[in-house]
Amino acid sequence: MTDCERLKNLRVPVGRVDCVLDTDAYNEIDDQYAIALLVKHEKINLRALYACPFSNGLSSGPEDGMEKSYGEILHLLTLMGREDMKENVYRGSRGYLPDEKTPLDSPAARHLCELAGQYTRETPLYVVSIGCITNVASALLADPSIAEKIVVVWLGGHALNWPDTAEFNMVQDISAARVVFGSGCPLVQLPCMGVVSSFYVTGPELRYWLDGANPLCDYLTAHTVEAAEQYAKGRVWSRVIWDVTAAAWLLNDGDRFMRAEVIHAPIPNYDRHYSFDNGRHLMLYVSHINRDALLEELFRVLKK
Repeated sequence: MTDCERLKNLRVPVGRVDCVLDTDAYNEIDDQYAIALLVKHEKINLRALYACPFSNGLSSGPEDGMEKSYGEILHLLTLMGREDMKENVYRGSRGYLPDEKTPLDSPAARHLCELAGQYTRETPLYVVSIGCITNVASALLADPSIAEKIVVVWLGGHALNWPDTAEFNMVQDISAARVVFGSGCPLVQLPCMGVVSSFYVTGPELRYWLDGANPLCDYLTAHTVEAAEQYAKGRVWSRVIWDVTAAAWLLNDGDRFMRAEVIHAPIPNYDRHYSFDNGRHLMLYVSHINRDALLEELFRVLKK
């Protein structure tokens, strides 16, 4: 693709949008908000959901994290009364890329290759990723031709002016991040600290706007408040739900929810820093979130 063609596909899509969501749903409560937004929003045609690996205190390793995320996606679909969508949920990779040339086979990566093949440069498939980006990188390595048929929207890394790139989604699989940033596919990055860290919610807001609206809202409120009060222990708290911002980029007509700028794709390095080359292809970098406007839209959709 030329940069001109790439930039055309980095405009916020108009009308109904075909997309897939790649998520480590069991890792944090914010994935659940993002899943619900895409499932319930009238603009979105969610073609598939992929469970991606993660490793932390909630999993014994990447495969266990992926399996738990797969189960959590199914649980959320039940809460939303969308049993029909469960056939479109796919298990992802059981581990992380061993290097930048070797894809990892998984039902998710295979499905993304097959589905993306049905789209074109003129009508791309939007791939929203809110976990480590192993599944997407594996699909791009397995079939590089899909790079011009998809637009990847990834929440990962920190702001360019942050002192490091040691962000959870990026640091788990730097090889995968380097593959995606170097693939030339149209890419939208939503950095965590320094940008989307401004998208947060508080207990009083959740109780006022969501309590009692439906089983999904009750689940999200209870789990967010419970988790926050455990770590806050009587102190003032707010909870980042930043994964929502990646899903919301698809809805950002008229820059209602965020602003972005065109940059040359940075290079995520293994030393947890970026390097820069102005000869690299162009991508879109989200630099500001309109927190109140996006939170209002999120609450509207969740209560449906």
